[in-house]
Amino acid sequence: MKKHSTLSTANKLEALAAWLHEHKALQLVSLHVAGQSAWTEALVIVSARSIRHAQSLADGILAWCREHKVEFLSMEGYRAGQWILVDLNDVVVNIFQAPTRELYRLESLWVPRPATVSPQELPT
Repeated sequence: MKKHSTLSTANKLEALAAWLHEHKALQLVSLHVAGQSAWTEALVIVSARSIRHAQSLADGILAWCREHKVEFLSMEGYRAGQWILVDLNDVVVNIFQAPTRELYRLESLWVPRPATVSPQELPT
């Protein structure tokens, strides 16, 4: 029996996004950051209505991981509930309170990059 799921990162993102939408996460953004990040393949960023809602989403993600045999590495920020980070190895889920999300603007740090660069785009 397999210890961990063999879900691809894309399939994991799709399933997590559906679960988060179903559980009323707000302003969901998912970013593929493979090649831009040394520590993960994708980020999920959502907002929660309250600290309790953020903690409930984090608890639910852990339950979802157990149910689907998805690898869970760690969680940070649960007690304060302003920014909860759930590390699923190839996907990192960030659950924010709106003011904290606006302060850090995590989405703005990850700019989509072209797969290839033409010679005209290279600096001279």
